[in-house]
Amino acid sequence: MSKNSIPVTVRIADKEYKISCPEGEHDALMASARRVSDDMKKIREGGKALGAERIAVMVALNIAHELSNAEGTTTVDPDISARLDALQQSVDAVLSTH
Repeated sequence: MSKNSIPVTVRIADKEYKISCPEGEHDALMASARRVSDDMKKIREGGKALGAERIAVMVALNIAHELSNAEGTTTVDPDISARLDALQQSVDAVLSTH
């Protein structure tokens, strides 16, 4: 079953991004944006001055590492996985334009 998408504005590291979000996924998207923003803030405050792009890559690598470590311990519902893939594609599309 396909869901309609709605435009949602998220704030990550003091920048706003307009993301296309499937209906019913707003809370999950906002939680993900908060996590990414918080992780970026921690890395930025961690010491050396890094550019936003490098910080974003480091956050992405950290989250990917956590996910790959968790893959052996839990099973992800295919529907949730598909929704996460759709959200990731939306985020990638927006980031590629900035």
